[in-house]
Amino acid sequence: MTIIDGKSVGATLAAETGDFVRSLGTSQNLKPGLAVVIVGNDPASRIYVNHKVKKAAELAIHSVKHELPENASQADVLGLIEVLNQDPAIHGILVQSPPPAHIDERRIIETITPEKDVDCFHPYNVGKLAIGDTDGFVPCTPAGIMVLLQRYDITVAGRHAVVVGRSNIVGRPMTLLLSRKSRYGNATVTLCHSRTADIADVIRQGDIVVAAIGKPGFITGDMVKPGCVIIDVGINRVDDPTAKRGYRLVGDTDFESVSQKASYMTPVPGGVGPMTIAMLMANTVRACCLQNGLAPPDHPF
Repeated sequence: MTIIDGKSVGATLAAETGDFVRSLGTSQNLKPGLAVVIVGNDPASRIYVNHKVKKAAELAIHSVKHELPENASQADVLGLIEVLNQDPAIHGILVQSPPPAHIDERRIIETITPEKDVDCFHPYNVGKLAIGDTDGFVPCTPAGIMVLLQRYDITVAGRHAVVVGRSNIVGRPMTLLLSRKSRYGNATVTLCHSRTADIADVIRQGDIVVAAIGKPGFITGDMVKPGCVIIDVGINRVDDPTAKRGYRLVGDTDFESVSQKASYMTPVPGGVGPMTIAMLMANTVRACCLQNGLAPPDHPF
């Protein structure tokens, strides 16, 4: 069984992005810019935001962090987004999810101009993805998964891919990418969810299984076929008194039993997670190029 090392691939992709950023500066006097907005004091959200800002700095991407208080109004958030929409130094806008309960996240997403929607949540970009239009953006986590499949030269065409989880962030766009007519697409895709009957039998048919259901250890060894490729998107905290922090991170698959049957498998942590931030940086550079009439870096999907 081969471990798919997302940490290593993510580092390589980030280095490639950094090289492209530096070439933009030299040849075009351009610097991609990313604005990250966080509302409230959620500790996990702050950690994620800080990781993104740090990675941008490492790649010489101009980044700005806007921190709004927990009691910021809807108008405050939308007003800031409108300012960022008009700022020529900002090519990508990301509002950390989830915002406080009184903030309408859908309105936030729809207010970000599609050209700066580097998360690919805006209905315009989702629509382009759905029809197979390749000049928009691809959501960061599914895009990262496609890069992993490409870098490990895993055959997708003609195989049965089973995606477990139907979120708009991972599951739904993942089915579109895997079934897209492209070099690393052309799979037959089944999308499973909480109401799927006999879900274990369905998962067992998958040559490629993408686990994104948010339930620790949900998929066990008896639920997968020998030789399958397992992409585990889950990041779940489980109590572990022996761990330094009192918990450990696990995926949506039971690694010990599933790894006995898989041919390739992503670990948690160190699998899909590092690819998400790497693709956010790549999307920011792509946005910069498109907004300035330049050809963006190629992607395999």
